[in-house]
Amino acid sequence: MVRQPVRKKKHGRGSPAWIVTFADLATLLLTFFILLLSFAEMDIEKYRAMANSMAVAFGSNQVIGDDIGGSPLTLIESDTVSLPEPSESAIDEPEFIDERAAGEAPTRIPPGVIDLASRMIQELEAEVASEALTINYDENRVVIRFSEEATFRSGDAAIKPEMIPIIERVVDVLSGCTGDLLVSGYSDDRPISSGRYRSNWDLSAARAVSVVHELVLNRQVPADRVVAAGRAETNPLVPNDSEENRAKNRRVEIAIRDPECDDSIDTDRLPVEIMP
Repeated sequence: MVRQPVRKKKHGRGSPAWIVTFADLATLLLTFFILLLSFAEMDIEKYRAMANSMAVAFGSNQVIGDDIGGSPLTLIESDTVSLPEPSESAIDEPEFIDERAAGEAPTRIPPGVIDLASRMIQELEAEVASEALTINYDENRVVIRFSEEATFRSGDAAIKPEMIPIIERVVDVLSGCTGDLLVSGYSDDRPISSGRYRSNWDLSAARAVSVVHELVLNRQVPADRVVAAGRAETNPLVPNDSEENRAKNRRVEIAIRDPECDDSIDTDRLPVEIMP
């Protein structure tokens, strides 16, 4: 048997081993010089501001040259710290207002007003919920506001039959309280077209008189306490710019001024809002 000679594989010539270490060293040197360059290019203005702040913080004065790069920082010891002069606004001390000081509220509601408004709410709760009428009050009076839709027919001053029992219940409450009554009729801003009433003044006054008749009919409310007034389109609740707003402005109001009632009803809580 003849043995064939074993051929050795030829390897290509590669990079020497030391080249890797040299490349790492060169990279580190490059990084080092870049860092030195970044430190050398300082912002002169920022450096000067920082130096001034440090000098003031340590209670010393400072001197920095204006030439490029600045001169070395020189600290001069001093016993006091130089502070800016106080402005005139800082001299004036603010006025302290104690909101907890005792005193009366800006708007104080008399007990008689709260009492009457509470009685009306309790008596006419269903009607208030249905928006047939509303009850509000302020520091001088209680106002019962009847909507035109629930109380009158269009262009007519006769009260709807279904509203008569409601007005009678109002009379029952008013008969137990004192105070002058002003019944006012209101309309919207559109001219009326009716052969019976010359203008909105006539119609609003006629509606107010119709309510007055019901108030004094059974003599539970003395006639000398009641006054009727026609206000036409004056004092609208909302602007007359839509049919819905005009309907709100057509109304009759009963205002009871400075009422006083007996103490038979507890009025600790009153679910009505103060009028603006």
